[in-house]
Amino acid sequence: MRLEPITWERLAHSLAEHADGLRPADGGPWLKVGVDGAPAARPGDQAARVAEALRSRGRAVLTVSTGGFLRPASLRFEYGRKDPDSYADSWFDTGALWREVFRPLEPGGSGRVLPDLWDPVTDRATRSPYRTLPEGGVLILHGPLLLGHWFPFDLSVHIGLSPGALRRRTEEDDRWTLPAFARYEDEVEPAVRADVAVRADDPNHPAWTGLGA
Repeated sequence: MRLEPITWERLAHSLAEHADGLRPADGGPWLKVGVDGAPAARPGDQAARVAEALRSRGRAVLTVSTGGFLRPASLRFEYGRKDPDSYADSWFDTGALWREVFRPLEPGGSGRVLPDLWDPVTDRATRSPYRTLPEGGVLILHGPLLLGHWFPFDLSVHIGLSPGALRRRTEEDDRWTLPAFARYEDEVEPAVRADVAVRADDPNHPAWTGLGA
C-alpha cells in the first residue's frame, strides 16, 4: 500500500470535497460517511474536521459516535469486563445503529436519526431527542470496528496504526482490547476494505492512500 504524507486539515478538506461530489449509492437523498479507527487513532477528531469542512461547503451534517450505541453492561460484561472477543462482537449495538441511524436515511425514510441511545457511565438510556437530517445532508458515523457490518457507507475512511503504535498510544487500562483489533485486522482487513486508508503512527504527520485507492 503506497502512502503519501498529508496534514489532517488537508485530508479533511479533500474528503469533504470528494464527498460533496458523491451521489448516495442507494439513490436516496442522504450521504453516509464512516470514519473507522481504534480509540487511540482518534477517529472522532477527523470526523469533526470533515464535518466542519462539509458545513463550510453548505452541507448539513450530523455526526454520530458508536460510543453512544454501546449495549447495556449486563450484555457487554457477560464474559467479564476485559474480554476482547466480547469487545469485538457484542459491545456495540449494531442492530440499534441500523434501526435508529441508517434506516431513517434509506430512500423514503424520515431523516429522523437518534444521535445516541445508551450512556455507559449511568448504564441507562440517554433519552436524547431525535434529530432530523434534511435531504441533501450527510451522516458521519465514527468509531472502532465499523467495517465488516455491511453498513451502507458511500465513503469509508479507516485510520490505522501499526501494532506497535497502537500499543503505545492505547491507555494501559484499555490494552486488553488490543487482541480485538488484531483480530479485526486479520478478519476484516479494514485498510483494504475502506475507500480511503490513513496511517497515523505519528499523530502529527499522517499519511494516506489518496482517493480512489
